[in-house]
Amino acid sequence: MKALDGVRVLDMTHVQSGPSCTQLLAWLGADVIKLEAPSGDITRKQLRDVPGVDSLYFTMLNCNKRSITLNMKSERGKEIFTKLVAESDILVENFGPGAVDRMGFPWERLQELNPRLVYASIKGFGPGRYADFKAYEVIAQAMGGSMTSTGFEDGPPLATGAQIGDSGTGVHALAGILAALYQREQTGRGQRVQVAMQHAVLNLCRVKLRDQQRLTSGPLTEYPNKTFSDEVPRSGNASGGGQPGWAVRCAPGGPNDYIYVIVQPVGWAPLAGIIGRPELADDPEWATPEARLPKLDKMFQLIEEWSIGQDKWTVLDRLNAVSIPCGPILSTKELLEDESLRQEGALVEVDHPERGSFTTVGSPLHMSDSPVDITSPPLLGEHNTEIYAGLGLTAEDLADLKTNGVI
Repeated sequence: MKALDGVRVLDMTHVQSGPSCTQLLAWLGADVIKLEAPSGDITRKQLRDVPGVDSLYFTMLNCNKRSITLNMKSERGKEIFTKLVAESDILVENFGPGAVDRMGFPWERLQELNPRLVYASIKGFGPGRYADFKAYEVIAQAMGGSMTSTGFEDGPPLATGAQIGDSGTGVHALAGILAALYQREQTGRGQRVQVAMQHAVLNLCRVKLRDQQRLTSGPLTEYPNKTFSDEVPRSGNASGGGQPGWAVRCAPGGPNDYIYVIVQPVGWAPLAGIIGRPELADDPEWATPEARLPKLDKMFQLIEEWSIGQDKWTVLDRLNAVSIPCGPILSTKELLEDESLRQEGALVEVDHPERGSFTTVGSPLHMSDSPVDITSPPLLGEHNTEIYAGLGLTAEDLADLKTNGVI
């Protein structure tokens, strides 16, 4: 049994923010029916690596789902949609603002069709001045506080490789959906869940808003920056937290030959010994966190003068042996080849009927009574027959719908 066995999701999402949410629902056991236009989710054809086959962009976001096609611009399509809504527990969409309303299905209409429906909408922005702006991953990062705080002090704002705008919003939406499902058990009523990408990124950037307010009391001493204005500065690889950290170089000096090191108060003495400077453990100029804060750059330079002489895995073992928090910078190639991640189920191999085997991320949610098996994403319209038959449509009906462009 899975956690969400018996829960049916009507998935009207596309690209990444919505599909990342509904894929998690599918991994938790929900029956996720991906409703696509007859032309299919646009990402089926984007960034293709194999001609004529669904792209990795699509396959890595749509495992464990079933696919049906439906032309929502046709009257017959809208009639069928009403039946699908009536039999669903959750509806998720990430169209532009008002798109579902213009199809003839505002929230009030959906409530009439199914009072128990949980209707989740993912948008770029909230209902204020940005409501009608188009949103993409990096736009959400730009407007949610991520880019202003990412990068080095003398460089431009940078986007993070983590998809905090798209997949980050999908996880936020998942939380709202599950809470609404739980509340429905108490009230018997569904409700609307709305999540904006800008808001989700802002939530993930709260520590920078914390530091913005702390600036009114003076410079942020745990930052390596020498000067401060009235805005939180970009601070490179600094942790920005209570314990200073930095990425130091390792041999042989390639683009990912770095290890990130956190210097805790209790770790300074053993770290000083490892880097060949044991005298710094008792030196009043270095012995305390207060003494080290004004010269964080020099502190990490000393560590790097030691780490550059050996590879990151050797550095990892040496530091972990004395409980120094650290972690090597792992390239995407190293991650895909990491046997530990495969053994843990963080990376899995999935067989696809057209492209063959491909690697994708496994479920990050591990539950003792709800194991996750990753299955192949659906081909376009693969489940039309079985799902529409459940609505009472015959083979002849389906043939007519196909001929008339409804499915």
